Amino acid sequence: MIYILERAADAAAGASAQARVEPRAWFAYDEVDLARKVAATDALQPWEIYDCQSAREWLELLAELPPGPEAEARFPALCALGRRHGYDTPLYRADHLLGRGMLQPEPVSLRQALQAALDARPGWTTVYWSDEQALCAFEGGDPALTGPEHWHARRALYQQLVALEVLADNQ
Repeated sequence: MIYILERAADAAAGASAQARVEPRAWFAYDEVDLARKVAATDALQPWEIYDCQSAREWLELLAELPPGPEAEARFPALCALGRRHGYDTPLYRADHLLGRGMLQPEPVSLRQALQAALDARPGWTTVYWSDEQALCAFEGGDPALTGPEHWHARRALYQQLVALEVLADNQ
């Protein structure tokens, strides 16, 4: 499981006690589920959050064109990447991480792209990529959850861990 602990921007900015939005924790079963959940609430399209296609595949998707003069005229930057790295080399897109519409041959993992998408949201977000990381954080391994000022965040994570039966509810 993957656990996400987040606090909305107004709470992070110090909103009044009456308007304070408490931290909330939620989960995803795996990276694919997290990608679906992030895309559902992100301003970008899923393929803008993360995608991996070769220059040949991009040309096929964009205009049903093979590499050649017409593709060169319509998509010069994409064709330049294809010539430089090979038309069948995977090109990664992760707009929150690389910038809008940027493609690169250096690998970007789905995890990196999702982390960047969550980091781009207002407020703050912490991702625990496994049960073990979430338990360690709850038990004091994450300074962002220690101290009385972080009690609500720690409690939100606790409630999510109990709901998923990772922890027993002893209270």
